[in-house]
Amino acid sequence: MKEIPKRYAPEDYEKKWADKWLREKTFSSVPDERKPYTIVIPPPNVTGVLHMGHALNNVLQDIIIRFRRITGFNSMWLPGTDHGGIATQNVVEKMLLEEGLTRHDLGREKFLERMWRWKDESGGSIIGQLQRLGCGCDWDRLRFTMDPECSRAVKEAFIRLYEKGMIYRGEYMINWCPRCSTALSDIEVEHQEEKSSLWYIKYPLKGSPGEYVSVATTRPETMLGDTAVAVNPDDKRYSSLAGKKLLLPVIGRELEIISDSFVDSGFGTGAVKVTPGHDPNDFEMGRRHGLETVRVIDENARMTDEAGVFSGMDRYECRKKLVERLKDEGLIEKIEDYRLSAGRCYRCSTVIEPLISEQWFLKMKPLAEKALKASREGKVSFVPASWEKPYLNWLENIHDWCISRQIWWGHRIPVYYCSNEECPPVAAFEMPDKCPGCGSGDITQDEDVLDTWFSSALWPFSTLGWPDEGKDLKYYYPTDVLVTGHEILYLWVARMVMMGLEMMGEAPFENVDIHGIIRDEHGNKMSKSKGNVIDPLVIIEEFGTDALRFALAKSAVPGRDIQLSDDDFTGARNFSNKLWNAARLILANVEADDFGPLDETEDLELADRWILAQAERYAGETEKAYREFNTARACRLMYEFTWSLFCDWYLELVKLRLYGSKPGGKTARKVLLNVLIRILGILHPVMPFITSQLWEYISAEAELPSESPLDYNCFSSPELEGTEEAMEKMKLIIDVVSGIRNIRGESGIQPSAGIRGAVRVSGAALDIINSHSDYIKLLAGLNEFEAGVDIKRGASDSVAVCGAATVYVRLPEELRKQEISRLSKRIKEVQGLLENANRKLSNRDFTSRAPEEVVEKARERAASFENELEKLEKTLEGMI
Repeated sequence: MKEIPKRYAPEDYEKKWADKWLREKTFSSVPDERKPYTIVIPPPNVTGVLHMGHALNNVLQDIIIRFRRITGFNSMWLPGTDHGGIATQNVVEKMLLEEGLTRHDLGREKFLERMWRWKDESGGSIIGQLQRLGCGCDWDRLRFTMDPECSRAVKEAFIRLYEKGMIYRGEYMINWCPRCSTALSDIEVEHQEEKSSLWYIKYPLKGSPGEYVSVATTRPETMLGDTAVAVNPDDKRYSSLAGKKLLLPVIGRELEIISDSFVDSGFGTGAVKVTPGHDPNDFEMGRRHGLETVRVIDENARMTDEAGVFSGMDRYECRKKLVERLKDEGLIEKIEDYRLSAGRCYRCSTVIEPLISEQWFLKMKPLAEKALKASREGKVSFVPASWEKPYLNWLENIHDWCISRQIWWGHRIPVYYCSNEECPPVAAFEMPDKCPGCGSGDITQDEDVLDTWFSSALWPFSTLGWPDEGKDLKYYYPTDVLVTGHEILYLWVARMVMMGLEMMGEAPFENVDIHGIIRDEHGNKMSKSKGNVIDPLVIIEEFGTDALRFALAKSAVPGRDIQLSDDDFTGARNFSNKLWNAARLILANVEADDFGPLDETEDLELADRWILAQAERYAGETEKAYREFNTARACRLMYEFTWSLFCDWYLELVKLRLYGSKPGGKTARKVLLNVLIRILGILHPVMPFITSQLWEYISAEAELPSESPLDYNCFSSPELEGTEEAMEKMKLIIDVVSGIRNIRGESGIQPSAGIRGAVRVSGAALDIINSHSDYIKLLAGLNEFEAGVDIKRGASDSVAVCGAATVYVRLPEELRKQEISRLSKRIKEVQGLLENANRKLSNRDFTSRAPEEVVEKARERAASFENELEKLEKTLEGMI
């Protein structure tokens, strides 16, 4: 056949295949009689650039979609991008700042025009990067969370929930980001443990000069908004204070002393300040006790007029000045170091400010109950299963979702107000011409937009045409699996499940495949500040896309984070080269008519039956791993089969028939080609570029079962007789060869040096060895070989026990002396190790106090040393 290039150069082929798949719409899907297999992509933000987390997530999805296509499904992977709300608006606002402008200078309409222009010109570059990665999406279905179809779905969902009374507007304590100037939901706040202080402040007792109650706080600046001090009703230390009042330092406001069981008597002094306007727990306590709310910090994190002389200061500036004044007035009792969990904005990392604000909320408990029921009935499963417990726990303790955001980029809330305040607001798809209540034409729309995650929660069905019940929605929904990282389990996954059940009556997917996060080789999380970020685009340039894909997939063990280094990519590239070179060797020796199905009429040797049986076994195990979303196991299996069994064993064995005088060359070539084709098919989901290129080279010379490995079910083939027997026989031969190779390695005998080998074996095993002595001589590099029942060990023989067989290798005199020296040295080492192990086990303090598993491991270690010592001494005795 035609010779292929000596070197595999990914850059020569990858763009060609990526372009071909796009041009020919290889992954286009339309409803037909086949069973669908559907995945919707977790839509990256339009601001996104491919990072290693994106690469991992999308490689795993692509593996699934290609595997399902190969096994006969009408697989469809729907791509798209998310408008990104706060994150995207921040990008454009920073650009405006460079021009000396703010969004308010432009006004809402002009600013949104600027946003759309940026999105069309610069947003979505990640789509091209995903295509370069080889992602087999149906790119004709590319969606955007603010495209007309998705926007219509968002309005439909909002109006349905509003009309059911599940969406309401009210004043509640919310998380406010002063930098982004918007409310955040609880799960958009990231908590970080930080060093801080705990200030103990004296609150004077009214009418009792010199007496005070000490109150501990981590936020002195909020005390200016205190309206009470609370103690636990069971705390006897404060029982005498019932009915008395305190004076708020600096401000002078009278504060009631209230009793509330929420107070933790063990925190600080057991007396806590109550600031209903700036703490979520205090807000609830204030409601229970009818306390006044005083707002002392505004949306810009600056002090309000209620803060008196501190008005206009930044909150932290106020803290500094206030503490100085309290010290001057003798009202600081003490200051302690303290570690607290600071809530920060998930987008800009600014410390959030709890504020009372009028916002839109979605009632979550009715939705969560449906999601809990679906999980308990097995309708939504997690891989790994350990993620189900925290998911259910979050649903069981869910709070109402603040869905309004004070930004301009997003889905504007479809609620309209009449200038006549007595008329109730109306939710509608478009602005009404007139108020349905009073007929007035003076109508305005709500200024806020919906949380980005609201539209994302509708993604599995909004992208399929909902609310229209078209054929796409009926055919592809519910989808089959969602592949995602655990960091958006609550932000997105849980909300999709709830919205799918509410709007569609079915969970949006059956499985949730949760992968770990990528860390560096030392287990550290990647970050630009640490300088340990690995850029996937750089890896593609250096190692090739298939190497990146294989390294990621092989490392993605379910339930574990992934540690990556250049060694992983080097190993994956070496695997690509191994496959390429094996294919090159095979194609250089086969003829066009060598490809065809194998059956019982073939004159198959033991090695042929063995490699075909192994191919069947590994195909089955790899298919199972793919089905279970365990790409790490699938990759390990195919690496082991391709590199070890096929290349290192079978390819060497067939050289007797390809290059030597042994007959059966055509059968060997036929087996080689059949197994190679199968390898390409099974590896294709992980390494689509190299497998497609090799398939093309082969199909140019021979008629293959399909035009592409995508359309060939390599996981299924006719079973051949005698495969179990072939596996057992070849295991014996491999054990014998491995034993001889180990002696070579330990004794320092060069692989090219011809040596004498012998095997003592009996019964059926002897017949197997004698019948295939040519295999052993070739693979072990022997120039003399014999096998028998009565084989005796020579004085210069090194020995290895391989199951039922004992292997002897004749060492040259110089090597025999070296081996004696090596064995003697190792015996001394093992004697010392055994002595230490036994000493440890004889120590009653160790055996009685150490955990049982530790003691058992020590016993196993001692037994292992005893066993090794016995073998070493026996081997040395035979060589002296």
